Parts: sequence; C-alpha cells; structure tokens
Amino acid sequence: MGSAITGWGSALPDKVLTNADFEAHLDTTDQWIVERTGIRERHIGGSTRGLAIEAGHAALARAGLAGADIELVVVATTTPDQTLPAASATVHEALGCRGGAFDLNAACAGFTYSLVLADSMITAGVRRALVIGSDTLSRSTDFEDRATAILFGDGAGAVVLEAGARDDLVLAYDLGADGTAAPLLYAEIGGFIEMDGREIFRRAVRAEVDSIGKVFAAAGCTADDIALFVPHQANVRIIEAVNERIGLPMERTVVVIDRIGNTSAGSIPYGLADAANAGRLDEGDLVLLSGFGAGMTWASVVIRWGRRGVA
Repeated sequence: MGSAITGWGSALPDKVLTNADFEAHLDTTDQWIVERTGIRERHIGGSTRGLAIEAGHAALARAGLAGADIELVVVATTTPDQTLPAASATVHEALGCRGGAFDLNAACAGFTYSLVLADSMITAGVRRALVIGSDTLSRSTDFEDRATAILFGDGAGAVVLEAGARDDLVLAYDLGADGTAAPLLYAEIGGFIEMDGREIFRRAVRAEVDSIGKVFAAAGCTADDIALFVPHQANVRIIEAVNERIGLPMERTVVVIDRIGNTSAGSIPYGLADAANAGRLDEGDLVLLSGFGAGMTWASVVIRWGRRGVA
C-alpha cells in the first residue's frame, strides 16, 4: 500500500531579525551577508514544541483531518525544549493524536530521514502519520559571533502522510552519516554552535551531489524529470553549487533562505509547504528533497507528489 502527502503546514515566530539589525553591533553589512549566504532576514523566538504544534495544526487542517485520525507522530529536531520527555510526546498530546510518537535527531537532514521512516511505517500498517521538522537554533546561537549569528533562525514545517495511494510516495532514498565530520559543526550541551564554515561548504556539496546521484539511479530518473527540488536551506551558494553539478536549473528549485535563514530540520518541510501553497506542485510531479547537517548526516529522496487513490 502506498502513501501520499495530503496536508502540509508551517510556522515561524513573530520576531524578525534583519541584516540591518546585525550591522548595528557586528562587523558586517547587508551586502556581505546576502552575497555569502543569500539570507536577508530570519525569525527567532518561540519553542520547538509550540512551532511544531502550529505547523501540525496547519497540516491537519489542510488534510481535512483531526488529531485523533493520526496514528503516528514523528518530530525531527535537534533542539528539544526539554531533555525529557520527547518533544513528540507533548506535540502528540496537544494535537490529540493516537498511536505512537518519537523524536528523530539527524540535524538538518532530520525531516528527510523522518519522511522516509514514516512512509515505511505506513507500508507496515500505520494508516496516517504526522511528520514535523521543528528547530529553535537561536537558543544555541552566539549573536556576537559573526560567523554563525547571521545564519540561523527558528521555524517548523509539517506534512500528513496517508495510506491508500495507488502510487508509492517514496520512489528512492539515500541516507548517510560520516562521524569524522562531527568536529566541523557541533554544540555542546548548554553551549553555542561552533562551525568550520569553509569545510562544511565543501563537504556538504560533495555529500549532497553524491547522494542525489544515488537516488536518481535508484529511481530511474534524471534531473530533467524533477519538477521541483526542495533543498535544505543552509546557504544559497551551496544550493547553487549543487544545482550546477546535478544539472538542475534554479527555476525549478525552492529557495526560501532569504526569508527564514537556516531553520535546520524545519527548512525542507517549510520550503515544501511554501511551494505547495504557491501552486508550484501538480499531481504526479517528481520532487527531490535533499538535506545535510551536523554529524555529518545527509539524506535525499525522490517522491511522487499527489494523492491518487487516497479517499
């Protein structure tokens, strides 16, 4: 039995930090930030749980479902509000869901990991699942550090998966990790994010291009077959470098980093929801999702958009 994405939603905190806000206290300029990252503003504030609930509510409403219709909740996050319980447990309760709930931490690749996992659990018998990516990286950001302060924002995105589709949602996926890269991007418990931006850039492009090549081969498709690419929103220069190497034009790529910055596990579902709301997706379209994050983790998946056969 196949699954389909039948609902989507997103959430951002109200507070906005623009590049001009950083110009006031850091040795930087709007032009410098935009040229190197593509970011113009980012939202900060709220809680991982609160943003996840808001995005989840929106996804359920879009699908025409209530929380009680959901049998599985997966929250991808690297910034839970508490050590325990899991963020998913409190989100599950707030939305009135049934069945199981768990968190998944694969950093910025977490949502893609979670989508693949939820789809496989639908194959195993779950009827409906809610998959959420939610992070509040601003709590781990040193706003006096020019290298990292300008990059990160808070946000969430969510999708509802339902069983019963005639076509498979996931056509092919590739998940990976390389622990030797852990020192390049990390945050100790209670500490700030530390990052070697230059090396992360190099490894991210290489890992993402290799991963995408694997899913194209497994799905039997090429870049020409992809209607839309939703990459992790870490740096527009990374997105452009990956697109150039895989032969996919930027016109078929979702770029929202200018408005939200790097929201970690929230970035891909936010971008997917933004594209769906803008009417950029049609029934049967092939969509490529690909992300990378601390660990180093990476994950790519080719999905078929649409709800064919779902009641």
